[in-house]
Amino acid sequence: MYRRQKNLLEFYNTYYSVSKIREELNDTENIFWIVFSDELPIGFAKLSLNITNEKLEDKNSCKLQRLYILNDFIALKIGSQLQDLILEKTIELNFTSIWLTAYYKNTKGLRFYDRYGFKQIGSIDFYVGETNYENLVFAKKL
Repeated sequence: MYRRQKNLLEFYNTYYSVSKIREELNDTENIFWIVFSDELPIGFAKLSLNITNEKLEDKNSCKLQRLYILNDFIALKIGSQLQDLILEKTIELNFTSIWLTAYYKNTKGLRFYDRYGFKQIGSIDFYVGETNYENLVFAKKL
């Protein structure tokens, strides 16, 4: 097995294990949405509350940690509906900004966040093993 594959497997086993997901689901500082089509889960989002970023002046912020939709369902605009729900919830909770990170080569994701008024405020290095995946940091005032 190649070193990069091994590092990626270790990353997934650490951050996406059943015990880690259970821990995140039970954390009251997280809000999750799961989207189903019939009985099939086709997408989910995770909002982490009261998380700031050093590049963000506003400290009354939360982080859109994850927003994923299965490729076969992207054309149905489920991501847009989910994003609308997330933004409504952040406003309801009286946050004044929301931020996120996105891989710089994720052009679909970058266009999606641009349509929602997110502006790039910086970048971070995201390592999986020795491999760096540059992520862009975006924020939106609410």
